[in-house]
Amino acid sequence: MARQRRLRSIGVCAVIWLALCAGAEARWLPTHDVKVRVEHTELGGPRVAVEYELTDPNISPESPAYVFLRYSRDFGDNWQLVPMDALQGNGFDIVERPGRKEVFWWGTDQTVATDPEQIEVRVRAIAMARIPAGRFVMKALPGGGRDESRKTGPDTNLPLYFMAKCETTVAMYADYLNEVGGDGAGWNPRMARADRCGIVQESNHTYSVAPGREDYPVTYVSWYDAMGFLRWCGLRLPTEAEWEKAVRGGLYLDGDQTRAQPNPKPERRYPWGDEAPDEGGVYRCNFDGEDDGFERLAPVGRFGKFASPYGICDLAGNVAEWTLDWYSTSYHVGLDGFRTVRGGSWMAVPEGCDAVTGATQLPLQESSIMGFRGVRATATAP
Repeated sequence: MARQRRLRSIGVCAVIWLALCAGAEARWLPTHDVKVRVEHTELGGPRVAVEYELTDPNISPESPAYVFLRYSRDFGDNWQLVPMDALQGNGFDIVERPGRKEVFWWGTDQTVATDPEQIEVRVRAIAMARIPAGRFVMKALPGGGRDESRKTGPDTNLPLYFMAKCETTVAMYADYLNEVGGDGAGWNPRMARADRCGIVQESNHTYSVAPGREDYPVTYVSWYDAMGFLRWCGLRLPTEAEWEKAVRGGLYLDGDQTRAQPNPKPERRYPWGDEAPDEGGVYRCNFDGEDDGFERLAPVGRFGKFASPYGICDLAGNVAEWTLDWYSTSYHVGLDGFRTVRGGSWMAVPEGCDAVTGATQLPLQESSIMGFRGVRATATAP
C-alpha cells in the first residue's frame, strides 16, 4: 500500500536501470536524469512523455543504441513492452546520438486501460552496430547444405540491420528474469554455476548475479530462452546470412548505396582477417585451452581489438551463438528440428571459430558453450 500511495503521489514513476559498462558496452548503456510526466492533449488524448539522458559518448550512426521501454500497470507485478508503433520522439528504437532524449507514448488510455498516472516505466538501451544494406560473400551453406527446407541458398543482398555489439550478458539476462521469470521460466539450476554462468534463483523467486559474473555471456540458454529474452526487448535472433555478413562485412563496408569503402577482405575467414586465432602468439579470441588467458568463458568484449569490420565483438569463440534458422532434413519431418549455431566457443579448436564452420543443436538444448545476441531488422534499405 505504501508503494501504491507513493506512485499516486508522484504521477508516473520511471525506473531507469543504470549499468556502467566494462569493456565494449557489456551491459545496458548508461542513462541518467529521467523525467516522466503525463500530458493531456485536446485531440490525441493523454500521452506519457519520458525524458532521459543517454550519456555514452561512443554512440553514433555507425554504433547506435537500441532503446526500448517496458511498463507495468499493477505496481511492478507484471511488465509489458511498449509497442514501438505507439511511440514518437528521438529516444526510442535506434538512437544515433547521445544527449537529452524525449519519447512520447500515445494512446495510453487505450493500450494501458487504466489510469495513466499509475504506470511504472523502465527504459533500457543496448549498444548496436549498423550493418548497411548491400551484398556480401557467403561461404557457408544453409544447414551445411543439408537443410531440405531451402532449395536455394539465401539472398546475399541484405537490407540494413543492426546487431548487438556484444553477446547477451549475465547481468542483462538476470534483469529479464526478474521481470518475467518468477515461476522459473527461462532459468535452470545449472545457471547457478559461477564458473559457467552465475545466475542464482533466490528463495523468493528473484534472481541475483554471482559477484564478478555480470559481464560474462549468459549460458545454459535454449533457443526458446534466447527468443524469450529477445521478444522481451523487441529484437530477434540473426539469420545465418546476417550473422555471416556481420563477421565478414559487405562488399562495401558503407553499403552498396554509396560504395565509398570497399571491403579489403570480403572473404575473410575470421572477423579480424585471415590470421589464425593464435597466429604469431597473439590471441584474438577465446577458444579451447588457457593460452588465450581464460580457462573457460571470457567477459564479453575482452577481445574487442579483434572485432568484426563493424565493431562487433566475440563473433569468434567465447560462446557459440544461436541463429534464427532451421536445420531440417527428411528425418525431422513434423518435428521441431535442429537450429543452426555459429561462431565456435571457448571449447572449440581455433579452426572451429571461423566464419564458415557451423553446428546444429536441438532448440531445447541448454549448454555451457551456448549464448546469443540480438538483431534489429529494418524493412528497407536506407
